[in-house]
This record gives sequence, C-alpha cells and structure tokens, in this order.
Amino acid sequence: MRKEVKDLYLSYGIDVEEALKKLKETKISLHCWQLDDVMGFENSGDLSGGIQTTGNYPGRARNFSELTKDLDKALEYIPGSKKINLHAIYQTGKIVERKDIGPEQFMEWVKYAKERGLGLDYNPTIFTHPMMVDGLSLSSPDKNVRDYWIKHCINGLKITEMFAKELGQKSLMNIWIPDGLKDSPADRMGPRLRLKDSLDKILSGYDYDKSIMDVSVESKVFGIGIESYTVGSNEFYLNYAASRGILNLIDSGHYHPTEVVADKISSMYSFYDKLAFHVSRPVRWDSDHVLKLNDDLQDIADEIVKCDGLERSYIGLDFFDASINRVLALIIGARNMEKALLKALLNPWNLLKDAQDSYDHSKVLALQEEIKTLPWGEVWEEYLSREGMVNDNLMFKEIRLYEEEVLSKR
Repeated sequence: MRKEVKDLYLSYGIDVEEALKKLKETKISLHCWQLDDVMGFENSGDLSGGIQTTGNYPGRARNFSELTKDLDKALEYIPGSKKINLHAIYQTGKIVERKDIGPEQFMEWVKYAKERGLGLDYNPTIFTHPMMVDGLSLSSPDKNVRDYWIKHCINGLKITEMFAKELGQKSLMNIWIPDGLKDSPADRMGPRLRLKDSLDKILSGYDYDKSIMDVSVESKVFGIGIESYTVGSNEFYLNYAASRGILNLIDSGHYHPTEVVADKISSMYSFYDKLAFHVSRPVRWDSDHVLKLNDDLQDIADEIVKCDGLERSYIGLDFFDASINRVLALIIGARNMEKALLKALLNPWNLLKDAQDSYDHSKVLALQEEIKTLPWGEVWEEYLSREGMVNDNLMFKEIRLYEEEVLSKR
C-alpha cells in the first residue's frame, strides 16, 4: 500500500493501520447452510416454515465430508477472524430426533473448528419437521408440540455452552421460529402468550454460563404461508429480550421493505449492551440473496462502526442462493461484509459528527460525497495481501477450477 494512501486518510484523522487491525479482529460467523441449500444431514425433505431456496445449480454438498470440504475451500478466500454458524439439522454421527440432539451430535464440528481456530454458533432448527403441526411450534395450542420444541431448545443451550468451553470463544444461540397464520387470526394474543411461556421455560430449563455464551431471539415480518400474522414479531421480541436480559437479533431481511434496517441499530444500542445480526439481502421479500456491496449493506456496517459496536456484536451471515456456485456465493457475501466494514472504518465519523453538531449540514453533505472517492480499494487489496489471499478476480478463476474438478463431479 502506498504511503500516499495512508497519508491521505490521515489527513481526515483516519489511521489505516488501526482500521485494518479492527477489521481483522472482527469475527464474521459464516452460515454453513449456504453450501447445501439448508438441507442438513437428516434427509428430512423440502424446506417448510415460510422459507425456501430457489435454483438447482450442480454441486450441492450432501454430507459432512462434502460440506466441510467446500467450507475449507471458501475459508481460503475469506480473510479475518471467522466463526461457523450451525443449525441443529447439521448434526453428525448417529442422527437422533430433534428433541434429543445434544452436544455429542456436534463433536465432529468441534474437532473441525478446533483444528482451524474457528468459533461456533448455534441455532435450534424449528422448521421442516413433523412436529411443526399446522406450522406452529413454541406457540402451538398443543402442549405436546410445545414441550417437544422446548426440550430441543434447552438442549441447544447445552450445545452452545459446550462450543464456547471447547473452543475458548463466546458462542451465540439464536432462536427463530416460523410460527404464524396465512389468514387473519381470530386470536393474536393467545399464541404470543404461549410463545412467551415457552421461551421462559427454555431460559429457566438450563443454567447456562452467561459469561461465555449469549441467547438471542429473532423476529420476522412474514413468510410464505404465514402472510397475515407472525407470532414472533419485532415488537414481541424487542420487549421479550429487554425484559429477560437476552439479545435481540436483527435479521436484515426480516422487516417490511419500506423499513430502513440501519436506522434501528442506534436505537437498539441505546438500550442493549450487545446486539446480534444476521445480514442478508432481501429482494422484495425475505429472499436471502447473496450480499452485494450496496447502500443497504454499507448503511448497516456504518451504523455498527459509528455506534462502537464491533466488539459488542455478533455478526452472522444468512443467505442461501441455489442458482449459482454455492462456494463462490459464500465467499462473495463474506468479502462484501468485510468490505463494508472496512469502508466504515475508513470514514471520518468524528469530522462528520462535529459538523452535524455545529449545524454545518452543508459540510456534512460535502464531506459525505468527498469520501466516496477515497482509495479504500487499495486498502482492501493490502488487507488481502497481508492475509495471504488473492484478489476477487483470481479468486473467481480458482473457484471456477474447483467447480470443474470437484463440484461438477458430485
């Protein structure tokens, strides 16, 4: 990297070396489900629960060996600190009922992560299962159904705690459920009270070590088949998380298209010590497209950095595109997340804030536009070089070769 680039940023009060250090230390949790279309290892059939993948690109990972092989290939091109985000359906060894999944079903993953210096995060899988009766789980009117999923989540606490202890890295367990109704509900309160009670039973069902793990809940505005009513709404989980001392997870695809997700972040940090994120790219709905370096992603990264949130956030990715090379999709999405964070770290937020607080909005606008042409791309290339990784162009060529030699033969 040229000295002139460092000096240019320094003229805006930005220490490039400090920005690169912060970026390298920021953990990005890579979602394993991009590599196999959220199929998992249970062979439980097509997705249900208001989510779906589209496309049938060749080379989908079909088992632990293939998925970790693809994951290793992706890791060769994703710089910085990384974790792997798992769903319960990625249990290995002897496949057991969801309610009985425990730490022993994830020891292969622990071995894999330990050998690579990675952390692990966890999600109970509360969809695509016979015990999702009429699309309901923790809010079901059937106590047997609720108890089934309560047990699944309590075991999830044990799994997440084990991840943290074994790997020496804090872990997150995130709870998302697809519960809702297709048409206008006769009763909105009943399902939410049952969900509240189920979550309370989960949190009281195991005394997990809060110093090494966190629990979050994740809202959604709607899903396919549950267009009219979602039990776990944004307002429900905001209040639940705040009242129970757990985290509220922001999934950038889980809001109405007219909502600005980035605008929520400063409000949340005003009341929560920590936040959790699933970063996705919705196109008209929660379609989980691969991240692009667009304004929406940049605004989210900017807010995390401006709010001094890098060290108090769980940043996970959540997209699944089956219409393109899946390994490439994971790499591109992860790199774009890091590019957005780097651009945010290279912005002179103090100058902008001072101008705003001085009522100099003309300077704010001028400076916002001026910094768009700063040579952040050269800093990105330096980051890749220090991490021993090739640029985007060479990465694409090498992944194309991997597709020809490995993926196309499956």
